[in-house]
Amino acid sequence: MSALGKVVRSGVGRRCVQSFVMALTTFAAVTSSVLSLGLLTVVQAPFEHAFKARNGAHLSVQFDGSKATAAQAAATAHTAGVTEAFGPNPISATLNTTFGPDCTANIGPGMPMAGRANEPVVATTRPDLAATSGLDQLALVQGRWPTTANEIVLSTWDHHCAGGSVVFDSLPGKPSFKVVGRANSLTNTATGFLTTDGFVRLTAAGARTDEQMLYRFAKSGTDADLTTDKQAIAAAAPAGSVESGQSYLAAEKQAVGSAKSYVPFLVVFGVLGLFLSVLIIAIVVSGAVVSGIRRIGILKSLGFTPWQVARAYAAQALIPATIGVVGGTLAGNVLAVPVLNDASKNLGAASTNLPVWVSLVVPIGTLVIVGITALIPALRAGRMPAVQTLVVGLAPKAKRGQGAQRLASRLPLPRPMSLGLAQPFAKPARAALVGAAVLFGAVSVTFAMGLETAFTKYTDTDTSGFNAASMIVVPAGTPAGFRSNGGPTNPHLDSTKVAAALASIPGTKAAFGWGNSGATVIGAPTGDYTMVDTTTGDLSWTNLVLINGRWYQNPGEAVINDHLASAAGMHVGDTVTVAQDNKRLPLRIVGIDFDASGNGVVMTDSATFSAAGLTPYITQFNVRLADNVSGPDWSASAAPALTPLHAEATPNITHGNLTVLTMSALVATLTLMMIAIAALGVLNTVVQDTRERIHDLGIFKALGMTPKQTIAMVLTSVSLTGLIAGLIGVPLGMAVENVTLTQMGSAIGRSLPASVTHVYTAGMLLPLLAGGIAIALLGALLPAGWAARSRTATALRTE
Repeated sequence: MSALGKVVRSGVGRRCVQSFVMALTTFAAVTSSVLSLGLLTVVQAPFEHAFKARNGAHLSVQFDGSKATAAQAAATAHTAGVTEAFGPNPISATLNTTFGPDCTANIGPGMPMAGRANEPVVATTRPDLAATSGLDQLALVQGRWPTTANEIVLSTWDHHCAGGSVVFDSLPGKPSFKVVGRANSLTNTATGFLTTDGFVRLTAAGARTDEQMLYRFAKSGTDADLTTDKQAIAAAAPAGSVESGQSYLAAEKQAVGSAKSYVPFLVVFGVLGLFLSVLIIAIVVSGAVVSGIRRIGILKSLGFTPWQVARAYAAQALIPATIGVVGGTLAGNVLAVPVLNDASKNLGAASTNLPVWVSLVVPIGTLVIVGITALIPALRAGRMPAVQTLVVGLAPKAKRGQGAQRLASRLPLPRPMSLGLAQPFAKPARAALVGAAVLFGAVSVTFAMGLETAFTKYTDTDTSGFNAASMIVVPAGTPAGFRSNGGPTNPHLDSTKVAAALASIPGTKAAFGWGNSGATVIGAPTGDYTMVDTTTGDLSWTNLVLINGRWYQNPGEAVINDHLASAAGMHVGDTVTVAQDNKRLPLRIVGIDFDASGNGVVMTDSATFSAAGLTPYITQFNVRLADNVSGPDWSASAAPALTPLHAEATPNITHGNLTVLTMSALVATLTLMMIAIAALGVLNTVVQDTRERIHDLGIFKALGMTPKQTIAMVLTSVSLTGLIAGLIGVPLGMAVENVTLTQMGSAIGRSLPASVTHVYTAGMLLPLLAGGIAIALLGALLPAGWAARSRTATALRTE
């Protein structure tokens, strides 16, 4: 090993704590940066590539076949702003389907899938399903394209029923089609694809036919642009004929929004980590230069050139930083796997690995920044004249901050604490470094606490509302945790009799019934499973959150969830049309509610359905028990009343949102890293300061200062700095959290209500404001103990 290598190894070995801090800061910074940049690239690039390769449509518009002819729909291709159009193609409304009798799989003992509800299907046909030119080219994922009138290709199909059939049971003729493949439209223009003869067969069986047109526009980059484009198409078509207009931006959010929602908070942690890396490395290398002045003089006397000295001190920072960079790159790639498992589905480029260039650019860029940061104080060491460094050595420096000492001594504090309180004024630059480390730590803690609280409130909306219940009542024999899709093909309850029975059972405080009616939404985004839920009873105790409008009170009114509102561009005052067994029912939207569901939902009162000749299917009652009533006791007393109605009570089982749980785990892990890094930054600075003040400590101890007083002095020296940094860091953390949460909501196309975004309360802010002091004290505790244990004679030998 060369002489320079020995100097570097010796320097790293002497500063084990500092080396660990540098490795940890770069590890956290690179982990967050690799994750954020990698996720953004992986989930965005495949969609953009596939959209370009498959010539995706900016907007798909469905025209009511009873109000616009195919020729009238085709004429809209000449609307101003349209650059390309395709169609019209016949398309069905959303049709309920069931698994065919040839499906032999079971969902539970004695519960075959055959005859049970499958996902609803929006069926269409095109002149050439396998076309490689024109708008919205379809991708065959599995199997083959249909060749006869009895075959169909679906966008999703349960693999347990591969080779089976699907039955359109909501049509009078109940036609059955053999599923021969899986294919998808990138922008979800349909979910079932038939031959021309197959679509005729579907129509002959009772399916109502509409017309679909696909468009590309000159201006289509924002939701506002596409809203304007849709209005222009509607103006060119017969009045009231446009039923829906789905944009590619909504399809993009559906495909990649969940993974993209990770990016905003990972960017914040990446930036905070990078700043902390620069700060800590500057502190460590500067401290090494200051504390090693005499050593630098010796090295120069032995013949080391200025550049060799500078390289030695820069390398002492780069070695642990490189270890952190390598570890952070590996960790970022590992953590990306669970996040990417559900990303980029059906884009033809799905991957659970980050791009190689991300794993190269981020580490190299970080090392360059670290190297420049370390080189600046290292060059200072190289420029020091050898004679000056040998003369200066470790001699005590002239005192500063005498005025602050005099003022502090007048305060009603013990003398050790007043000495510590004045110490930052003697070393203002070093106090600023401590403050910066604590500031980043306080920002990180405030940001993370707010984000975690928002996650909790977001999840709570999924365990309130339709899931708010102590107990649930379901059709007898329903497997635990299983929720049926509703509709006539699945078990449902006699809502009137069950409601009366529940009211008669002691311990029932409140109850309401609900279920998927089996109806479909005309013009709903085809990539979603949009449900029409009918309800009966009082929902007021569920704390469902309304973003806009009010709850339905009169016949013909409905509330939709924010997911459907965002995806379909619906607003309060608009009309949403639902269909059941080819009967259509227009509902006026009077409110938009927030829930954590990933599906579109329309809710209306069961009486509205009954009055219009449609059938509401109630598949579940949610029951709130009176105080001090246990679930098992209530179930036992309810059994005699429910059993004759083919119903049974069971505890309410809720499941956590996997995406939110993953986010929470990432936030908690990165926050702990940031707190540790900030505290270790304080520790390193206080260690450096304590070593430089060893002579003063010796004098204080000779004058009678006890170990406890020494600890109090050292801890007090960082308390004021920690308090100020905390007071600044908490508002900054709150602002960063607000911006980040807004961006996360935008990524998934959700309008977050105030109950989720307003997270900071007085009870949370008071501890956070003290967090700066806590981080400072945490970092100073170890060097304070070291100072307390130092021997007086050893300290005075530095004189």
